[in-house]
Amino acid sequence: MRAGIYWAPRLEDPLHKLGSQWLGRDTETGATLAQPALPGLDIAEITATARIYGLHGTMKPPFRIATSYAALRQDAMALALRTRPFALPPLHLGEHQGFLALLETEPSAEFQALCNACVAGLDAHRVPPTEDEIARRKPERMTERQRENLHRWGYHYVFEEWWFHVTLSRRLNAAELAVVRPALAAHLGDVPALPRRVTEICLFTQAGPAAPFLLAERLPLLG
Repeated sequence: MRAGIYWAPRLEDPLHKLGSQWLGRDTETGATLAQPALPGLDIAEITATARIYGLHGTMKPPFRIATSYAALRQDAMALALRTRPFALPPLHLGEHQGFLALLETEPSAEFQALCNACVAGLDAHRVPPTEDEIARRKPERMTERQRENLHRWGYHYVFEEWWFHVTLSRRLNAAELAVVRPALAAHLGDVPALPRRVTEICLFTQAGPAAPFLLAERLPLLG
């Protein structure tokens, strides 16, 4: 089993419905959903990897559990109990290295602090990556700081290398972007920019390497 510590829109947030429809899967129920059509492109293929991980923003990247789910949940709940809810900056649809994703319109120091606490404070529950897993990340292409993060924390985009993103496609070329981006923008409308608050830590789990991630629990922030 793997677990990930994520942000996910609340069920009453219209972003949950629209984002789940775009990816073709509801991580809350596991239900398969009909996806909107893309002219000349296969939306199922374009969203295949993002669909496995589900609609989310990463706080602590997925890891194999070294202890138990119950122990991980206990420590995640303790973190949630001492964290106050906070406002999430408005989101916008953007492109990052060819991927389409929802991004913050401005950085959130509170979100950064919560992610840092998840990465460091829950790390005792993480099985370190194998040498093969590290090699697949291509550390030779990383900065020195990213390589340090990879070896220490199991992933390179943590702490000051982290940025909030909700991935909604695979990497796209220019011709694909010209089709997919306006279609996705029309599908989401003004929903990404709606005001919302971060009120939960979401525990996602994956039963096996090819299995989709599912939302196991929402732990409310009660600080």
